Formats: sequence, structure tokens, C-alpha cells
Amino acid sequence: MKNIEQMERIIQYMEAGFPILYINTYEEKNTMEMLRETVVRTGRRKIIEWNLTTGYSEYLPSEGQYQVPPTQCTFSKLMGTLSPEDYTESLFIIRDVSSLLGSPEAVAYLKELSIRIGTDIESNIVLLSAVLKIPKELENFITILDMGYPSEEEIEKLIKEFCSEQGTEAEESLIHEMAVTFKGLTESEIISILCLAMSDDGKLGKNDMSLVFEQKQQKIRKSGIMEMIPLKEKMEDIGGLENLKAWLGRKATVMKDLRKAGEFGVDAPKGVLIAGLPGCGKSLTAKAAASLFQIPLLRMDMGRLMGKYVGESEENLRKALTLAEAISPCVLWVDELEKAFAGIGGNGGGAEVTTRLFGNFLTWLQEKDAPVFVVATANNVSKLPPEFLRKGRFDEIYYVGLPKDQERKQIFSIHIKKRRPGELSTVDLNRLAQATEGYCGADIESVVADAVEEAFVKGKSYVETEDFLAAIRNTNSLSDTMKESLKEMEETYKKNHFRKASL
Repeated sequence: MKNIEQMERIIQYMEAGFPILYINTYEEKNTMEMLRETVVRTGRRKIIEWNLTTGYSEYLPSEGQYQVPPTQCTFSKLMGTLSPEDYTESLFIIRDVSSLLGSPEAVAYLKELSIRIGTDIESNIVLLSAVLKIPKELENFITILDMGYPSEEEIEKLIKEFCSEQGTEAEESLIHEMAVTFKGLTESEIISILCLAMSDDGKLGKNDMSLVFEQKQQKIRKSGIMEMIPLKEKMEDIGGLENLKAWLGRKATVMKDLRKAGEFGVDAPKGVLIAGLPGCGKSLTAKAAASLFQIPLLRMDMGRLMGKYVGESEENLRKALTLAEAISPCVLWVDELEKAFAGIGGNGGGAEVTTRLFGNFLTWLQEKDAPVFVVATANNVSKLPPEFLRKGRFDEIYYVGLPKDQERKQIFSIHIKKRRPGELSTVDLNRLAQATEGYCGADIESVVADAVEEAFVKGKSYVETEDFLAAIRNTNSLSDTMKESLKEMEETYKKNHFRKASL
């Protein structure tokens, strides 16, 4: 279905005389087949093709054969050899363009040919590449077409065809679940994973989902601009923050069945901004949310997006967001948001780049349709532009403060249970909670770790309440080290009427 729609769009651009169509795709083989069918439908005579490996060729799609077989030659030599008559009624396809467009001579040839198209030459140029790289000289002549990744419907069809060819069957519910999981992978990658899954036990099953996760992790790592975080943390690992956890539980119900929720009239969740004090569970909540939703967790590091060339940072952001949309449903975690967009509105090249990145990211937040649940965390929202705090960017903004007495008991319980589960019942959690007024979750974790280590070093076979109290006396709490900053932050959160994450 998608190929038919794409073909119709390409035909419209060709007939309207658009000189250069830049097709951004990873599926070069499938795109070439589609272009050959497009040439037949438009009545063009032939395809002129050049690529770095085999050079120049002329192909007649209507006859299914080459008029001129692949002949090795440079692009410059080809352009100096062909006459206007050779281009007439043809589609000129150029592959391996990422290296070619770095040549001023090649760019000049393409510019000259683009000017002549529509006047004395009836032809079109198609640039094929998985990398989007547009020289300034060609910007006015190029139209970008993004082939994207297969949709859920196309993946379901692909899985059914694969099962039919292999003489096996899979339940409809499994096919739908796999189709959702496969999103963000190319057709060839999907087929490879299906073949790998079949080689194990001759059938498709839920246990094969791990193969998809591994492939997506590879894809993210190869991009170099994001990372996929393993899902280890759970909601049970968070002490307190009951309001925030309950809200995320509601969103999880929607995210786990987006199709049914959409049919009921429920909007796909946009995300949440969690603002508050450092060490109080913001990052932990981002990780636990992905486990709760049972979807991948991507972490976007704004520092990795910054490039040294003009336009490179914006292109890296576009790639990152496109990849997140392709892999969706997923959780996209943007940590320390205020640092990521520091310098907005300032002077100088770096500040201008950051301002453009901020604008692009803000627009994407507002307009995205893909089920990418954004979890943005920030310590000090006073440094963020007010546009970020407006309704519509996120579903909700929560404020995380220092844990209360009952929450500190929960945090102690969680960390003691992880290290010394057998002694949890003998420790006086009430005394520990009372002794840690003004401590954040990270402080409490440090106290537990120090107490357990000290008991081990002393040769003790157990850890008791007094060991934890001794560790508390040797720990400076967050409220001591950041007293003034904490006061300012709390005033900001109250002024903006953010929802409290705790009860």
C-alpha cells in the first residue's frame, strides 16, 4: 500500500517537472524496483543509472533488459559524454551520492542539468541515499522524499507472507505484537530476524522478541547519537512519588493497547516533564516508566548531537527524532533538559545552534503523531524557556521534592532489601527515617551502601540499626550542601503550580 502511494507521489513530481528528487531510503533494492515500475507507468523510455561501483548503464524497464550494460566510468566523464538527447524521456538515477555531492564539479554538473530540465530536456534526476546531504547550490532544485520504514500493516503482511512461504502458522495476536515490535526496522532486517527465529525451533514465538530488541539496540548504537538503555529498574524500586507512579500507571494502560485506545477516542500520551531536586528519583522514574510500558527506552544525549559543520547538529537531531519515531512505541528520555538547551537566545555560533535545536525539538514535541512517550527531566526549570512549560508540549509536569518521612522509610526498605534482605525485619526504619530529615533518595542509598561496607570491613556477620545511624552521622545531606539552591527551586515550582509527585 505504501509503495503505491509513494509511486503516485513520485509520478506527480516527475510530471510536474521537479528536476531532482532526493529519496532518503535504506531499502535501495526495493526503491529501485519501484522506480523501474514508475518509469513504465509514466511512459519514459529508459533509466540512466550511475553508481560508484559499476559506473554507467541504461536500462529499458518495458523490455526488462539493458540497452547499455554497466560500464565503469567516473561521474565527471559520464557527464562530459552524454548529450541532451541521451537524457530526453529518461529517469537519471544516481546512487552513492553521499560521496559524490562532496565534489564541486559533480554539484556543478547537477545544477546545470537541473536548470535545463523543463526547458530543453524532459527528464528527472533521482538521488538515492540513506544519508541526507544537500549542497547549498542544489537546495532550490531538490525535493526530499523519505521512504521511511514499513508500517504495522505492511509488517503484518510481511510476516504472514513469510509464514506462508515457510509452511508454518502464527497466531494473529502474536503477528500483531511482532509487527509493533518490528517497527523501526527495514524489510531486509525483518526478514533476517524472522529467518533467525525460525532456525531455532522452526516456528515463531514470544521468545523471539529478544532478537528484535538486540537488532534495535544495534541500530541505535550504530547511529552514534542515542543509546538504548537496558530495562532493569521497576516501579517497585521507587520509594514514594505515589502521585506520579499512579499517573504513569494510567498512561501505561493506554500505551499497551494504542490501537484499542485510539478507537475509543483516547489520545496517544505525549510525555511528562519531571522537574525537581537532584537525587530524588527523576532518572529512576524515566527508566521504570519504560519497564512499566513494556517498550524500549532511548536516551538522547544533546551533547552527542552537536556537530562541527554548519547544519550538522540540526541534521543529527532530525535523525534522532526520526529514529525514535520509527522504533516507536518507545520512551525517549531527555536527561537534564536545562543543560541540553543552555545558552538559548544568546549571541555567538554555539548559542544560535542551540536556539535552532530548541525550536526544532519544541515543534516536534507539539506536532508528533508517533507514540513516542517523552520523559524529560530537569533539576532547575527556571533556566528553561517558558515555551517548554506550556500545556501541549507534555501531558503533565511533575515536581519531585525531598522525600517525606514515610517515603524515606520506603527508600531505606528498598535499598536494604537489595543488599541484606534477611535483616530488613530487624532494622528500625522509623529511627532511620527520623534521622534523615532533608536527605534525598541518593543520600539514603549512599548511607545504606556505606553501612553495609563498614560492617563487612569490621568482620561483622550482620548489619544493624546502629550501623546505619553511624553512616548517617558521616553523611552530608542534600539540604545541607545545596540549601540556598533548594530554596530557590522550591519557590519556582510553587510559583508555576506544578503537580506534586508525592502524596
